[in-house]
Amino acid sequence: QVHLVESGGGLVQAGGSLRLSCTASTRTIDNHYMGWFRQAPGKEREFLASIRWSSGSTYYSDSLKGRLTISRDNAENTVYLQMNNLKAEDTAVYYCAARTNPSTIFTFALARERSYDTWGQGTQVTVSS
Repeated sequence: QVHLVESGGGLVQAGGSLRLSCTASTRTIDNHYMGWFRQAPGKEREFLASIRWSSGSTYYSDSLKGRLTISRDNAENTVYLQMNNLKAEDTAVYYCAARTNPSTIFTFALARERSYDTWGQGTQVTVSS
């Protein structure tokens, strides 16, 4: 079973940028997807972005699309989330997730938590205003 470890969180000033990393413990499989979610205190977990290991095709939350970039390094089994122009409301725990189920999935379903079967422990991002 794959294990995921996030890193790169921390304290950043509003308007700044941050790049989160998520490293998988096992070799990536072509039809796997990786996703980033976040959860702020008192709120539900929110989808941010996803990427397919093989093609690099991406899918973003409409509300955050302009400030996020998801990318991957297959050789390093690592997925990145670049976040720009950070705001106080971006403060949350950020989670990396993997979908190892090989079955076909509709793109819109990549925004659903239940589409992913493996989760990292999360990394805290705090944006000071």
